[in-house]
Amino acid sequence: MLNFHKEHKNLVLTAGVVFVALSIMIAIIPAFQMQETEPIPDQKPLTANEKEGLRIYVSENCMACHTQQVRNIEMDNVWGGRPSIPSDYYYSKQRLDVWRQSPSLLGSERTGPDLTNIGKRQPSEDWHLLHLYNPRAVVSASVMPSYPWMFREIDSVSVTKDDKVVAVPKEYFNEPGRKIVASKEALLLVDYLKSLQQTELPGGNVNDFIPALRKIQEEGMSEGKTAGGLDGENLFKQTCAACHQDNGKGIAGAFPPLAGSKIVNDENPEMLLRIVLQGYDARPDYGVMQAFGDLLTDAEIAAITTHERSSWGNDAPPVKEEDVKKIREMVMNELNK
Repeated sequence: MLNFHKEHKNLVLTAGVVFVALSIMIAIIPAFQMQETEPIPDQKPLTANEKEGLRIYVSENCMACHTQQVRNIEMDNVWGGRPSIPSDYYYSKQRLDVWRQSPSLLGSERTGPDLTNIGKRQPSEDWHLLHLYNPRAVVSASVMPSYPWMFREIDSVSVTKDDKVVAVPKEYFNEPGRKIVASKEALLLVDYLKSLQQTELPGGNVNDFIPALRKIQEEGMSEGKTAGGLDGENLFKQTCAACHQDNGKGIAGAFPPLAGSKIVNDENPEMLLRIVLQGYDARPDYGVMQAFGDLLTDAEIAAITTHERSSWGNDAPPVKEEDVKKIREMVMNELNK
């Protein structure tokens, strides 16, 4: 019988054996197992710009407030289409060199939202740049710090075609004749953030663009929902409100209002549907709107646009799924010509 009170040598030896055993079980063996991890078949490697953006992400210590891990519990359903697996990190977890391990990206705090699927939740470059310049410009209650050192203030006449001008609302930047231009570091960081998209797993697993969409679809018909069983208001909040705001007023100087919009209220919804399907980049005084044709179904677009055409004082006929399908076919035919 060991007597640790008097036999100190046995105490030290036992502690050493336990330490070595635990190290092997919880560190060494899992590390060897991770070496066998393979990428998901359709997973795309990081581009050179995205890798550099990852370096900036680490240098700015973004993982102090953001996680990149979706756990297999109900409360994490809002962040991604499925629970994370080791293969999701295959390309971002490559060793920096022989001596240095890859940076830790998983994070442990959710002061800000999880970023596992942010590239699909928010694919707009303009939104990300404005959010970096001043987070309160797009999320009024945000506690995220601003990153002004990633932007330059220059004269309007000095802007070149290679400069990325950030559409900043007047209440956050009101200097006539001057513009806010994103630095190379800001653009690279946004490239990395936009690359954060879960890859669909083989075997038919669905990677929803809207994480809560499946629950919305399964709730069926209820008050305020379209004939297709989709809640246009909730879908709008999940996909569009970050830019156009819950009240439909948008953000002056950055994202246009939908309340009172002639395009939204037009009896013929063709132009509105084209903008949603193809995106919009025809107004230099506003940010670019990304295309949602590959991200939303006809039924989802119909539900969202119907909500937009019947809210905030707007009064236009509802949009049917068949209407969206018709315009989508027209757009595809034009692109294929």
